Amino acid sequence: MHDTPSIKRRLITMVYETFLLLAVEMLAVALFLVVTRNNHAPVFQYAMKVWLFVVTGAYFTWGWTNSGHTLAMKTWRMQVVTNDGARLPLTTAIVRYLLAWGWFLPALLACTALGLKDKAQIGAAVAVGVLAWGLTAFFDRDRQFLHDRLAGTRLVQLPKPAKAGAPAEAT
Repeated sequence: MHDTPSIKRRLITMVYETFLLLAVEMLAVALFLVVTRNNHAPVFQYAMKVWLFVVTGAYFTWGWTNSGHTLAMKTWRMQVVTNDGARLPLTTAIVRYLLAWGWFLPALLACTALGLKDKAQIGAAVAVGVLAWGLTAFFDRDRQFLHDRLAGTRLVQLPKPAKAGAPAEAT
């Protein structure tokens, strides 16, 4: 079985993933605005949030179930697999996606419950939530994040690709 990528490597991948996901979501918003004719009625505001949640979920679950990684994960040579090393079935990928909201959802719910509206306060709450969730890997024997442990998945480090012209390794 492959090694677990370092926490630093996984966090760098998450930053890269954020930029890629931003591009995907900008396209999704543009499509939504065209389809709804840029209607700003409250129902459309909620619909856009649901749309972005679904688009984000589709982006991740498609990558995880088809190749085992997103573009950012591929760039940093990581793959998400089940605990026994198999490719994720769709239901497991969906569960992992929903559990991964643990990075942000508790902080956002706390902000809502406390009536926080200031962007700096919300940003600080989300930062604390992200830090707390990230720390869960330090309490896991395999250094997996909590959502992976709960979903029955794990991130693995893939080997460096062989250089062109290099002899193949004997197996």
